[in-house]
Order: sequence, then C-alpha cells, then structure tokens
Amino acid sequence: MTTAVAGLGAASALSALAAPAAPAVPGPLAEMLSAPFMQRALIVAVLVGLIAPIVGTYLVQRGLALLGDGIGHISLTGVALGWLAGSAAGTSPRDAWAVPGAIAASVLGAVLIELIRARGRTRGDVALAILFYGGIAGGVILIKVAGGTSTNLNSYLFGSLSTASRSDVVLTVILALLVLAVGVGLRGPLFSLCHDEEFARSIGLPTGLLNITIAVMAALTVSVSMRVVGSLLVSAVMIVPVAIAQLLTHSFGRTMALAMGIGVASCVAGLVITYIIPVSPGAMIVVLLVGGYALTALIGAMISAVRSAPRRQEAVDDRRAPGPIPPR
Repeated sequence: MTTAVAGLGAASALSALAAPAAPAVPGPLAEMLSAPFMQRALIVAVLVGLIAPIVGTYLVQRGLALLGDGIGHISLTGVALGWLAGSAAGTSPRDAWAVPGAIAASVLGAVLIELIRARGRTRGDVALAILFYGGIAGGVILIKVAGGTSTNLNSYLFGSLSTASRSDVVLTVILALLVLAVGVGLRGPLFSLCHDEEFARSIGLPTGLLNITIAVMAALTVSVSMRVVGSLLVSAVMIVPVAIAQLLTHSFGRTMALAMGIGVASCVAGLVITYIIPVSPGAMIVVLLVGGYALTALIGAMISAVRSAPRRQEAVDDRRAPGPIPPR
C-alpha cells in the first residue's frame, strides 16, 4: 500500500514537471509596449521631444515664443483642407490627407508671417494674431463642409494616442530628421541671426533666408507633433523645455542639448501616464513641463537664498559693529 502511494506521488510529481508552465500575465509596461498604436505613438513622441526644443531654442532667442501657437492654429485649416480633399477622393479613412494638408498650410502660413513681419506695414504680432484666429475659424468651417464636425478636430487640437498611423510615423521620421539636420547643422548661423540680426547681416549672412528657415522648421515641427501633442499645445513643448534649461545653464549649446533631453523625457512620461489614465496626452505632457519649470524655479530660488544667507548676515554684522573711538 505504501509503495503504491509512493508510486502515485512520484507519478504526480513527474507529470507536474512535464506539464507546460502557465503563461505569465504580462505587466502593464509589457502590455503597453506590445500595443502597435503605443509603439507608433512612442516613436512620434521621442522625435517630437527631440526636434521641438531645437526649434524652441531659436524662437526664444529670437523673441518669437508665440510663433508656434500661431502656426498651430493655421495648421487646423490645413487639416480641414486635407479632410475635404480626402473625402472628395474617397480615401479611407477620410482624414488620411490631414497631416500632409497641415504641413502645406503650416509652411505657407509660416512663410507668410515672416514676409509680413519683415516687409509688410503690419507689425509681426498683429499679422500673427490675424492668422491665429483666421486659421482656427477656417478649420472649423472647412471641416463642416467636408461632412465632419468640430469634435473631429479634438484629436488634432489636443493629441490622441490612437490616431498616429503607420504612414504618419514614416512622414514624422522623415521631417524630424530634416529639422534635426537643419537645426543642428546650421546652429552657428542661426545663433548669430537670433542673437544679433544686424551683426549677422553685416558679416554677409542671408538673414532673410535664415528667418524663413526658422519659420519653416517651426511649421514642420507643429505639423508632425499634432497627432500626439496636439496643435494647440505643441508650442509648450517647444518653449517650456528651453525655459527650464535656461534656469540651469546659460550656454546656448548646453541649453539646446538639455532642452532636448527634457522634451524627450516629458513626452514619453506623458504618454505612459495617459496610457494608464484616460486623459489627453498633450495636456499631460504640458502639465509635466509646467510643473517641472515651477519645481526647478522653486529649488533654484531656495538654493540662491541659502547661498546668499551668509553674505546677508555678514552685511548685518558689519553694520552693527562699533566704529573706531574718535580721539579727544
């Protein structure tokens, strides 16, 4: 009897070892990375995090921090035109030509803004405001003509995880490499232009062409970023990382490099959070950036206060110290 029981126990143990192990339940991170739409969104987010601060560094140095906002509104007209053209051509989905339309409208609008600023009678900020409001109004009207509603623009306004298609990713990679090559390759001439345009003109640099180059780079960045970040919020990804970097360093090159790292980290972190919490990825990315700026500024103020405390105390002690006794 004992032998039979022992034999059954050994047989059970052998069968348990031979049986295939139960498949491990994938964790949230593995599940997220295995989702095709998240893979596409992460590729776009990394590229946007790299190129947006490059363009933003030049815009901040140039005093054109709001140019990205104006181009973002103009791009909505391009989205609606692409939607309208796609509907007329019978493409599936109907917004297949939305990003190419946004690229065309953004580049045209950016060049127009620069030409008006440089040669027109209207001031640059006024021209920007006119195109700013006209762009979003034209987008709402044209999307209605195309058979859609203003809610169809929400994913382009604030970004969405699921809207980046394979063709969008390919187009984003090509344009991001172009912006990266121009922004880094022409860093010297572009810095001279942004720092002192009169000096750049005096040494023979083509300042008009360089100004248009910056505007076109901003337009391309807005266009490739709208799928994940949204056209209304992409300007923050251009500007806020640069503002954070300027709190930490004063060198132009180090500011650009640090801003690129901050941009990539914030875009990836924002996407990961919005995969878990169903909120707009563009809004989450901007909240992380603004929170990072506030935290960096607060820590910097505290460090400055601690460092200056001994000097203030020495000044107080010097004022309180008795002076020399005058002779009688």
